[in-house]
Amino acid sequence: MPMRIGLSAFPLTPFHEDAVDETSFERLVSRLARSGVDSIGALGSTGSYAYLTREERSRLGRVAVEAAEGTPIIIGIGATRTANVLAHLHDAQDAGASAVLLPALSYQPLRDADVFALFEEVTRDLDVPLIVYDNPGTTHTTFTAELYSRIAELPHVAAIKIPGVPAHLHDAAAHIANLRHQLPEQTAIGVSGDAFAAVGLAAGCDGWYSVVAGTLPRTAQRIMEPARRGDTEAARAASDCLSPLWKLFASHGSFRVVAAVAEELGLVGPQCLPHPIVGLSNAERLTVRAVVDNLNLRDIEV
Repeated sequence: MPMRIGLSAFPLTPFHEDAVDETSFERLVSRLARSGVDSIGALGSTGSYAYLTREERSRLGRVAVEAAEGTPIIIGIGATRTANVLAHLHDAQDAGASAVLLPALSYQPLRDADVFALFEEVTRDLDVPLIVYDNPGTTHTTFTAELYSRIAELPHVAAIKIPGVPAHLHDAAAHIANLRHQLPEQTAIGVSGDAFAAVGLAAGCDGWYSVVAGTLPRTAQRIMEPARRGDTEAARAASDCLSPLWKLFASHGSFRVVAAVAEELGLVGPQCLPHPIVGLSNAERLTVRAVVDNLNLRDIEV
């Protein structure tokens, strides 16, 4: 049976004066646990893993597991060098991670043989399930269906976090069916790319790895709850209501936008992203504020 994914929320790792704001991070994780999400993805791309030292990541993994109070914690272990990935893996397992998330992060372009070798070496040391993280926009690595299939045969590989699906349900369903045909039966498929979540879930994905849920979990549940019931139309209608937010994601990137939303809602302090990332301009922040107000996100979330 595939791994249960449901709604997996990926929070920010907030910074204050370019140092990790551990107190705010702990509050974010605790808030997500209370919201009833199925799991929490610490140190993913939204969690700024690539900007953190090993010591920071190790500490934050432990903070996340403790603050989650039993909600499963997925810890990202990505790095550009395999030795560092293995160090992060050991730290994550020692912290009590329920699963780990592994991207194929690259500076030099990676070939399929390089990517497979990374996963093959990491799975030798695994004690928990591994989720394959496919996000070419941040990692600069693209997975083929054939590469998915080879990696999924390795021990402890439980799920694949795919990028967004085609916008039309028929095309999305065909895409997921093709992946199912090439993957082992027990491999779960989780959609990411929040604007595509409702379609991906309707097309047969086992769950949703969500950026927006890491900051706006109640808003994300408005899509996820009808999707669980099989009410495809209600899930897509709830997603369509968030189209102004999805447009901001498309224009500025979800990372910067959710940071601005979290700042606007008072969940984190100002300028919460790691340097050299300066976040959105003042004019862009005004647009975010208008979307927050027009979608009543304060009333829903705070």
